[in-house]
Amino acid sequence: MNQPTITVSSLDLERIERLLEQAGRDEHQPLRRELERAEVREPEEMPADVITMNSTALFVDEDSGTKREMTLAYPRDADGASGRVSILAPVGSALLGLAVGQRIDWPAPSGGKPLRLRVLAIRYQPEAAGAYHR
Repeated sequence: MNQPTITVSSLDLERIERLLEQAGRDEHQPLRRELERAEVREPEEMPADVITMNSTALFVDEDSGTKREMTLAYPRDADGASGRVSILAPVGSALLGLAVGQRIDWPAPSGGKPLRLRVLAIRYQPEAAGAYHR
């Protein structure tokens, strides 16, 4: 499985860990493992080409060739119809911390075929826009 280095802001890490504590279920183990191995930076030090919370990114499912654009959101703000995907959804967990050009294989729910995703572009990143306390 392809597991590239990921970069996460300290603010995002703190908020996601709080979310995971509240969830308290094993189904989010892949996300927990990703956070444990992440390179953590202060929001002001985040590279502009990395997917952070509330970033809008364009990515491709390498198995199907389907391109999608989504905004990575906290569960309370997620709305699949408007392209806001929860960090707790498999695709959201997979994309957190990836940089443009990186690819990842992510376990599918219920043991299905893993997601194979590659980041094509970041359309918006809060840190790059100077929004550090969202």
